[in-house]
Amino acid sequence: RAQVSTHNPDVTVVTRISRNRALVGIDLAGTPLFKRAYGRSRIKGGLRSDYAAALLQLGGWGDATRQTDPGVAPSLLVVSPNPDSLAVEAALMAAHHAPGLSRTTWGFKGWAGHDEDAWQQVLAEAREKRRTEACASIRAVSWEVSALQTRATLDALGIKVPFEFVSAKELALEDPAKGGSSSPANGTTLAAFDLSGVSSQELAREASLLSSMTSMVRTTQPRSIAVAARDSLSGAYLQQEPQHKLASMLGRDELLLLAFNNQQDVPEPHVVELPNGKNVPVLMPQSDQFVARLRKNARLLGKWAKKEDITCYRIYDADLPDYAVSLEVYQGTNPATGEPTKRKWLQIFEYAPPKSIDPLVAQSRLMDVLSLAPKVLDIEDRNVFVHVRKRDKGGSQYASEATGVFAKPVSKGHVPLPPGAHLIDEGGLTFEVNFSSRLDCGIFLDHRDTRAMLREMAKQTKGSKRFLNLFAYTGTATCYAADGGMRYTTTVDLSRPSLDWARRNMLRNGFDGAEHEYVQADVIRWISEQRRTKNRWDLVFCDVPTFSNSNRMGRRSFDVQRDHAELLIGVSRLLVRGGVCVFSCNLRSFKPDVEALGKAGVTIEDITGQTIPHDFERNARIHHAYLVRRP
Repeated sequence: RAQVSTHNPDVTVVTRISRNRALVGIDLAGTPLFKRAYGRSRIKGGLRSDYAAALLQLGGWGDATRQTDPGVAPSLLVVSPNPDSLAVEAALMAAHHAPGLSRTTWGFKGWAGHDEDAWQQVLAEAREKRRTEACASIRAVSWEVSALQTRATLDALGIKVPFEFVSAKELALEDPAKGGSSSPANGTTLAAFDLSGVSSQELAREASLLSSMTSMVRTTQPRSIAVAARDSLSGAYLQQEPQHKLASMLGRDELLLLAFNNQQDVPEPHVVELPNGKNVPVLMPQSDQFVARLRKNARLLGKWAKKEDITCYRIYDADLPDYAVSLEVYQGTNPATGEPTKRKWLQIFEYAPPKSIDPLVAQSRLMDVLSLAPKVLDIEDRNVFVHVRKRDKGGSQYASEATGVFAKPVSKGHVPLPPGAHLIDEGGLTFEVNFSSRLDCGIFLDHRDTRAMLREMAKQTKGSKRFLNLFAYTGTATCYAADGGMRYTTTVDLSRPSLDWARRNMLRNGFDGAEHEYVQADVIRWISEQRRTKNRWDLVFCDVPTFSNSNRMGRRSFDVQRDHAELLIGVSRLLVRGGVCVFSCNLRSFKPDVEALGKAGVTIEDITGQTIPHDFERNARIHHAYLVRRP
């Protein structure tokens, strides 16, 4: 009806429909209580107000602010990407300011049984307890927002409280004997750490924050510590069990609220001393061995890379069995000049630990790697990307494939970078990489020498100079072939985003004519179709997946060991007389079916040893490579 406000009705009827069932009810609560009036314009990245209040209560802040001794003012240290909700909720508690006092509407007022007199009495009592000045002090460490937002929120609520922002570096320089507080004699009452916004793809940031947490606790010496996190590793860093633990949910993920009593006798944490003199807290005492090996690799491989003019390489590959990870360093390139920049990225892959290893031990080693590697290699934490098996209940999967569409170039040889993408150089060519959108960043470093070989083979190719790239991914091999003089290229892959990526790589390197085609198709079916045409190629690169079971394939799955003979026989029929295919796979146990290929008149020559780069020699089975010919 016209006289009913749809935004603020007297009574709200709620209906929930699930398949063939409907649940109808009357909402007497109204807007959820956690939706504070001050929180409407909050910047993303911090705890929701009710979680913030729960964390503070668990850490004892509510009890500390109810003390009556005016000479003892509690102090709070907040460490969060966005400390707004924690700081404001702490100020509300210290000022005895009920968080709902600024609300103007309540759902229960539309209820006929509502007792307005009782409600007015409750409001009067809350207003009487409220103070304009909070008997407390709050400091915040943040890496994403400034103090202006929190101060503005406090001013809007009419609460005066000593509040300041400090950097982690400033905090580390303070005298621990003073407790790091604006009231040195009192020390820090509570240190609250918000790690809830750290996702599974930001483990490097989590490791850095947990390591910093240990240092901050040693500096500020808080009486209590409260941590909001996705896991229980904070207790391992603090070397104590939580005094209180509350398990909740943050969206679909588990959230733990933990409270520690810092008054107990806690042993000094294990630390690893770096060459710059800094001590980094670690979970495993043996992590100093990892640092020693990584420093040695960085020195030796760094000299080799500089000599060979290589800016992207693998620097560590499970050299120590207990630290089963691979580390790859990527250096950016200036798109205008093609010269290397100072910006570097570190990509880390965790190898799945055997079942005999305690998962907590494996996770502790990984966190130590994430704490130490960026500091040893002088790479910012925000430029570190980690790929681990997800801890989700739905299965152990890696990051999913990126989505996106091809963007037309602004001018010849130039195309805008998609969000999250960067440019690197390899072999005098420029390639786009993206570390955050998918498991593989866009280029396989173990095929660096294979791509260089393809370029040399392209230079020696006579005739029509046609190149075919099957299972092309982002088309890096196509760029090398075109750079080697192949006039016509065909790039085939089932993934549209990968083909768009391949086109961008070609455009950035100046290959933008109609003679370069991109085909989205199931490769196996496409090969069968092309055998019935007159299309033939001089040089083919076929880097196959170990296994594929995409719904878009419209046929049975592909298994490289089972199906490679049929695949290579088909590819050989697409070669001109004297043509050659470079075939590669990364199945460690792969063995070519020489007999089946021989019966079809196909020869295969193992060239794996010629295609393993120096930085992958520690893991020579990273891939297999062969030359496939049809006499």
